[in-house]
Amino acid sequence: MSNTHSLTELFANAKGTTYQCDTTNRIIIQFGEARVSLRISDFLTFKKRVDSVDIHTMIFNTDDAYDVEVIDMPRTDYLFVLNLCDLIALRDLLAGTRFALDLNTLLNERLYNTLVY
Repeated sequence: MSNTHSLTELFANAKGTTYQCDTTNRIIIQFGEARVSLRISDFLTFKKRVDSVDIHTMIFNTDDAYDVEVIDMPRTDYLFVLNLCDLIALRDLLAGTRFALDLNTLLNERLYNTLVY
């Protein structure tokens, strides 16, 4: 990522960080060694994919097929191969990011509406 882009940290946990790029209007997900840039709509699609994974089945099924989950990123060739701990950390990261985006939207709407009227 070039230094000319204005990145604002949205949320971070032990496994990763998310940023908002004001120049490109994208969300950058830094998770482990992966760094992926997504449009907001693609971020929401990816979050739905991650949230749709059945963690309960991963925990209680002893079959090797349930040890990892492969999730593709929208409009990219990148695949996340996640074990249970990574999946939980990624869910936390994406949920925190969504909360930060929603909070920022709410605050901007309230401040803008207060100043206009």
